[in-house]
Amino acid sequence: MTKFIDLTLNGISTGAIYAAVALALVLIWRSTRVVNFAQGAMLMFTTFIASAVITSGGSYVLGFVVALASGFVLGAVVERVVVRPVESAPPLNAVILTLGLYTLIVAIAGMIWGNTPRSFPAAFSLRGYKVGGTTLLFTPNDTFIVLVVIAVAAALAFLFRGTSLGLRMRGAAFAPEVARLLGVRVGRMLTLGWALAALTGSLAGVLVAPSVFLGPNSFDPILIIGFVAAVLVLGLALSYVSGYEGSALVPLAALAILVIVLMIRPTGLFSATKERRV
Repeated sequence: MTKFIDLTLNGISTGAIYAAVALALVLIWRSTRVVNFAQGAMLMFTTFIASAVITSGGSYVLGFVVALASGFVLGAVVERVVVRPVESAPPLNAVILTLGLYTLIVAIAGMIWGNTPRSFPAAFSLRGYKVGGTTLLFTPNDTFIVLVVIAVAAALAFLFRGTSLGLRMRGAAFAPEVARLLGVRVGRMLTLGWALAALTGSLAGVLVAPSVFLGPNSFDPILIIGFVAAVLVLGLALSYVSGYEGSALVPLAALAILVIVLMIRPTGLFSATKERRV
């Protein structure tokens, strides 16, 4: 029973991280109608920047803030320089560009920081809570991860559903011609969408980095898992697989869940079930 509780709590923490990555992907989709396959590379790059700040003597908080700020700037630059030129082209063009951007960012990170994985500090203690005579695998740092992701998800939901800015961002993504006629600066809204998505991805990178070794390709599996819609259920499922069957089967389990999700939603993970109104 204790093992089951440990795996469940660990799955919640892991699922929260996957949810942060999924938030970044969905945020770009909702605000620009582009699936960004370079998201994993972008959050890896900003996490390396945070690591460099901390290694140079900066505090964790400073590294955390620098990662978010650099992610915001990187997202805006990518939209302006890479995506904007193909804005009017078929959607597949932007997808191919993000795949190329992924390769470029990974190569640049390898040249700057090398390919040797390195550790990354946690915000809080990694020692599990003690309940009676039992030490749980759920730590203060896991609590921090879950609370931060919930707060970010709530803030983004409020942005898109409860503010005029969110309405303009959705209008720019789903009906840009109409939005322009209504006075919306569509270009700025698209740039802001990419910037916020990259910031959210940077948050996910900093949160997950203490549990993995930081390297140019460290976050690729996390990005793949982030594409699965049922992120919390996925986190729990992979935690059970790892705990009971071993970590070697985790990628296979993730692939199996992804196939099941695609069978249930054959029209795509981000497709709408009904007409959206902006």
